Amino acid sequence: MQKSYKLEGLDCASCADKIEKSVQKIHGVEKARVDFMAEKMTLEVESGQDLEVENEARAVIGKLEPDVKVISLKDVKEEEGRNPNKNRLIRIIIAFVLFLALIIIKPSNNWVALASYLVVYVLIGGDIVKRAVTNIFRGEVFDENFLMSVATIGAFFIGEYPEAVAVMLFYQVGEWFQSAAVDQSRKSIAKLMDIRPDSANLLVNGQIKAVAPDTIEIGQQILVKPGEKVPLDGQIIDGSSMVDTSALTGESVPRTVKVGDEILGGFINKNGALTINVTKKFGDSTVSKILDLVENASSKKAPAENFISKFARYYTPVVVVLAILLAVIPPFIFPDTSINEWVYRALTFLVISCPCALVISVPLSFFGGIGGASKLGVLIKGSNYLEILANTETIVFDKTGTLTKGNFVVQNITSVVLPEEELLRLTATAEQLSTHPIAISIKESYGKETVPATAIEEVAGHGIKATIEGKTVLVGNAKLMKQFGIEAPEVKEAGTLIFVAIDNQFAGYLVIADQLKPDAISAIKELKAEGVKQTVMLTGDNQQVAEAIAKEVGVDKVYAELLPDGKVDRLEELLKASSPKNKVAFVGDGMNDAPVLARADVGIAMGGLGSDAAIEAADVVIMNDEPSRIASAIKLSRKTLRIVKQNIIFAIAVKIIVLVLGALGLASMQAAVFADVGVTIIAVLNAMRCLRVEKMKIITKP
Repeated sequence: MQKSYKLEGLDCASCADKIEKSVQKIHGVEKARVDFMAEKMTLEVESGQDLEVENEARAVIGKLEPDVKVISLKDVKEEEGRNPNKNRLIRIIIAFVLFLALIIIKPSNNWVALASYLVVYVLIGGDIVKRAVTNIFRGEVFDENFLMSVATIGAFFIGEYPEAVAVMLFYQVGEWFQSAAVDQSRKSIAKLMDIRPDSANLLVNGQIKAVAPDTIEIGQQILVKPGEKVPLDGQIIDGSSMVDTSALTGESVPRTVKVGDEILGGFINKNGALTINVTKKFGDSTVSKILDLVENASSKKAPAENFISKFARYYTPVVVVLAILLAVIPPFIFPDTSINEWVYRALTFLVISCPCALVISVPLSFFGGIGGASKLGVLIKGSNYLEILANTETIVFDKTGTLTKGNFVVQNITSVVLPEEELLRLTATAEQLSTHPIAISIKESYGKETVPATAIEEVAGHGIKATIEGKTVLVGNAKLMKQFGIEAPEVKEAGTLIFVAIDNQFAGYLVIADQLKPDAISAIKELKAEGVKQTVMLTGDNQQVAEAIAKEVGVDKVYAELLPDGKVDRLEELLKASSPKNKVAFVGDGMNDAPVLARADVGIAMGGLGSDAAIEAADVVIMNDEPSRIASAIKLSRKTLRIVKQNIIFAIAVKIIVLVLGALGLASMQAAVFADVGVTIIAVLNAMRCLRVEKMKIITKP
């Protein structure tokens, strides 16, 4: 059984790790996962133990992080509007006023000064000290609460009362700003993904009944009024309207929908009432899958995130040991110096050592990158895939439905004995019972009623034989002509050739071809401009057609006439030929692409019209089916990686500089607080740039 909770007020990445480890130890918990960025805790609980586990988890979290409120996800709506940062801000203001008063008054009596500063210290830092003590008893020693408590209490012992209070006050101010920045980033993500429908208008015997979307079954009908979100996937059976698809596809221009069109949950109906026949349950709907993808994306960590977690685990204890050595050894080497001076330097060392800037800003950068991508209509299932995208240098495409629209059209008619319109009429009449995509394209091209055909006979793998108005009509490939002894010309045109013979005489041929997507050519150009070194196309289509498409769009290599296992074999060859740093992406849309999508370093699926199997197997989903969005996603992923590297270099460089200055006695505790909290705030603000995609170049349709 899986249970999910919102951890409101969780503004510390290391706190999230502590909660996860502690809750994991509770009896009855099979697996615990705490997602700091999403403020979400997911528990896999043994059957029948959910209530006991929930109560114990609440108690554990209450001891570890008293400010964190555990809310069942079903109750989240009721808690909206609550500001967990408000109490901290009130305490900061009161403490600052009292501290300022003490600085002005300057108590002359030492005991009065100690008592006064202690009152302010307990007000502003009592929760930090309490948490540090609790964590020590739980085996969690080297965290920011411990470091700040030891440093400031140590300052009291050496008589630096104002310094101790000032450091704790500045630390709390920095924590407040840090929490506000993280919260703002989370709100930006939540706003982008505000597509969850609150209710649905179910039609029952002509009456409208407001119900929860997850209670509606396939085949039932719903009414979507102007201004409402479409709650479920379905087909429009009455009405027409403009719909806003931006939350799913990133498209800013509304789309017109009418009777017969498919519509996805998450679209916003703009101006006309729509009656929709539901085709998917809520759990299987597009909106549900997107919400699940985005909410769980940050649980799949990038290598850079895992590195920072390990770095912080070893870095802090090492710095604590160095601080102890700094306090103990120098007084013996330099007997003329004061012990208090070295203790002060050691305490400064401790304040600097907290790795908050790295632990928070790195995952926040990836979280922002994933949110920014969703704004472009690109869903990335984890920050690890974001990092792989940034290192992608080879992109392999499927053809049909990926670079092309997947809808065949009659591109050319060549007739030798009849008018072209008559040849098309006879061909459409012969194909009238067929459901093959090519047959459908011929009938759509004719667009008129056909006369009945008799003696329709399908010649397996070759075509159709039929009697139309007393004439024997053959429609099919060159093999069909050869089988009946009819000589057909050799045609060099790219596309599927449909030969026609009437009464055993060759009458002409039709060229059927798939249409390129409007942005296919520009998509390949933009990918190459972004540094993608090689583009490849794998297709089951014939060699001639494949080469013509590849040449038109500008793909470097093409492999045609491949079965699904053949596509996997070709991809394996490309993977072996690439270097470890050169990642290979595969882009596809069909069910037969699922094995290749799963095998690639990163699989990219066309999500608007793509099959569920392809979307499930993929790591990245393009919601509007435009291949040009791949270049935008790569550009964003590289921007995200640059910001991550900037934060790592900046945070480590500042800490090393201030650590050295602190050891030499040239940096005060206030400078140490800046090296900790100030750097964290700057890094968090820099990380929030990952959400900004408005100025990013997105290819427009030519």
